[in-house]
Amino acid sequence: MQFLLLCCFNEAKWSALAEFERDGIMAKYGAWVEELKKGGRLRGGAKLDACAKAATVRVKDGKPAIVDGPFAETKEQLGGYHLIECKDRDEAVSLALRIPTLPAGGVVEVRPLLWAE
Repeated sequence: MQFLLLCCFNEAKWSALAEFERDGIMAKYGAWVEELKKGGRLRGGAKLDACAKAATVRVKDGKPAIVDGPFAETKEQLGGYHLIECKDRDEAVSLALRIPTLPAGGVVEVRPLLWAE
C-alpha cells in the first residue's frame, strides 16, 4: 500500500526557531529520508516553498478565481510530503511518528492512496 504523509508546520513558528534548531531538525530529517530510501519505502517527496508563493485556483460562478496564498486559513501550513510504501496504516503511522518536526510542533496527516499512476 502507498501512503502520503502530509507534513504541516506553522511557518511563523518555524521561522521563530533559532537557526541551529532548524538545522538540527533538518539534519535528522535528512537521515530519516535516507533510511526510507535505503529500505525501499520512499516513492517520492518534496519540501514546498512558502505559502506566500502559492496560488489557490477555484471556479466560482463558472469563472476562474485565483487567489494568492494557501487554500484556507489554518494554523499549520503544508510544508512538504512523502509518498511511502508500507504494508499497512500502522506501519505508515509508525514511520510518520519519527518525523523530526513533530516534537517542535509539526503535524503529519497520513493518508492512503486509492490509486497511483
